[in-house]
Amino acid sequence: MKQGTVKFFNESKGFGFITESSSNTEYFVHISGLIDDIRQGDEVEFELKEGKKGLNAVSVRVI
Repeated sequence: MKQGTVKFFNESKGFGFITESSSNTEYFVHISGLIDDIRQGDEVEFELKEGKKGLNAVSVRVI
């Protein structure tokens, strides 16, 4: 699993972005890919899955 920090997450719209710790790459995250509720600044673990517009963070859980 990859690790990162939640850069932004809008609960009402159901999406946000996670910045991977090791590479500083940003990944889109949709509410359907969450295991735990997340907030801006949370440290998380996640996997990547190919989406319509590139890689998305899925199976996201707070560390």
